[in-house]
Amino acid sequence: MEAVRSFFASIPGPLQAALAVVGALYLGSHLVSYLGFILNLFVLSGTNLRKYGKKGTWAVVTGASDGLGKEFATQLASKGFNLVLVSRTQSKLEDLAQKLETKYAATNLKTKVLAMDYSQDNDDDYKRLAALVKGLDIGILINNVGQSHSIPVSFVETADEELQNIVTINCLGTLKTTKVILPSLLARKKGLILTMGSFGGWLPTPYLATYSGSKAFLTHWNASLAAEVKSSGVDAYLVLSYLVVSAMSKVRRPNLLVPKPDAFVRSALGKVGRGWQAMAYTYTPYWTHATMQWLLESTLGVGNSLVIDNNLKSHKDIRARALRKAARDAKKST
Repeated sequence: MEAVRSFFASIPGPLQAALAVVGALYLGSHLVSYLGFILNLFVLSGTNLRKYGKKGTWAVVTGASDGLGKEFATQLASKGFNLVLVSRTQSKLEDLAQKLETKYAATNLKTKVLAMDYSQDNDDDYKRLAALVKGLDIGILINNVGQSHSIPVSFVETADEELQNIVTINCLGTLKTTKVILPSLLARKKGLILTMGSFGGWLPTPYLATYSGSKAFLTHWNASLAAEVKSSGVDAYLVLSYLVVSAMSKVRRPNLLVPKPDAFVRSALGKVGRGWQAMAYTYTPYWTHATMQWLLESTLGVGNSLVIDNNLKSHKDIRARALRKAARDAKKST
């Protein structure tokens, strides 16, 4: 202890003061970050959806027939929004539309459906979408359509069709849908665009490289778009998510880190512009996802090679288990 005291005593007074200021700023920034995390996630409410339109305003939901898209549609209907439902399968869309119209008959819920396969990148589909929404008072767009790899796979082994579909659906599908809907939002000088992101786009994810890159692209595209349209009254946010129980995640049972779709969507719609915000115009609404993200960013950081290497090991293990299961299933069927 005496040596330590002697060392600090030998430091010139002005340098001690400068070091004290640096230390105070460092600790203060972490304290502000922690307080912001607590307030945004647990205390403050997100933007009220009524800002974007009264009851009877229309919301467009892509990937609407299953999983998160279906839940977004259901919860928006419960809040009085009419729905334009877009997905691949006509029968699923019609079934969902009928169920929601019956459930919310008292509010005179209206729906429109459009079956389109985003993997085809067909210009006529986007023309049909534009014709379907023409004249509607649209207040909200949920960019939910997306595709991941069937199982974790190295980039070099990724099938060409899978690679093409992921980029076409996740990137081009989102951009072209937004290009159709955005003029209506700008014309009415208010609106909301929520684009589904993923921890795969926040954290480099080996063995899901193409999916990870597509979601990282959406993160930067959304932040750029949001800055462009903010002064026009349109809010655009990327909704960041870890795993949620769904066909895409292949997780069937919820746990502390993997909520059911209803719980996740409730947090996403209730925390618009809040949650944990690691990047401008991006928010992580679900509390366990946000906690995991904040802890990692406050310690090792997402770009740390140890984190990426651990992600690689984890997804190699997932792939190995998936291949073993596929082999067992194939053996049973013979």
